[in-house]
Amino acid sequence: MEIINENLPMIQEMIMNYGMKLVYALATLMIGLWIIKMVMKGIKKMFASKHFDESLAHFLTSLISMLFKALLGISVLSMLGIEMTSFIAIMGAAGLAIGMALSGTLQNFAGGAMILIFRPFKVGDYIDAQGYTGVVKEIQIFITILTTVDNKTIIIPNGPLSNGSLVNYSTQDTRRVDWTFGIGYGDSVEDAEKILIDLMNADSRILKDPEVFVGVSELGDSSVNLATRAWVKPDDYWGVFFDMNKNVYNQFNAKGINIPFPQMDVHVHNK
Repeated sequence: MEIINENLPMIQEMIMNYGMKLVYALATLMIGLWIIKMVMKGIKKMFASKHFDESLAHFLTSLISMLFKALLGISVLSMLGIEMTSFIAIMGAAGLAIGMALSGTLQNFAGGAMILIFRPFKVGDYIDAQGYTGVVKEIQIFITILTTVDNKTIIIPNGPLSNGSLVNYSTQDTRRVDWTFGIGYGDSVEDAEKILIDLMNADSRILKDPEVFVGVSELGDSSVNLATRAWVKPDDYWGVFFDMNKNVYNQFNAKGINIPFPQMDVHVHNK
């Protein structure tokens, strides 16, 4: 009891000093958390008004919130007199090591963020990228999932996808369908052109503007090749392409237009 009485002034001073620091730190913590909450509400409203992708917006708000809270925690600990220099240095070194270990993952995350922000393609688009062609089924933070026309699932990391070239077949309202039809050298080019134009004009899926085009593109080794072009809606592309091939084959046969094919003459000589 005597020891406590002797040190009572020092104890009271310590309580006053650290007590006030604790009060200030708690007040700073509460006010800081309230400010962070208000700021995060504003950021969420901004993302909503800019029509950000939902998954990206959720991830970014969580990341920003964690960053603000970490900075607030460091400030509060500093107010209590805790030396933060060594702690920050250790955390920085750990962060650098983790970043180097996860460099590929971080690249994919950055690529996913760029894709979701700038939207070079969206879910449902038909694209050709990284050697794969398919419909975009899902865009995630780290990967993009495609479905091919034969129902295979392709998973592409977002890092190389965001940095590489890609072809998006779905951004334009129309697509051009190209064919090359060969006829024999003895056949009439005018008759073949008329058959092709009539077939395309009869197909309601083929647009009238721009007009269809048929022209001689090459005098080949065994055929006169006719370049044929028509414009369609993207959803009609493959249907028109395959139907036109079948219809041309049938009409050429019906009208006596020869479709050349490779032939080999074999001569047998009897000794």
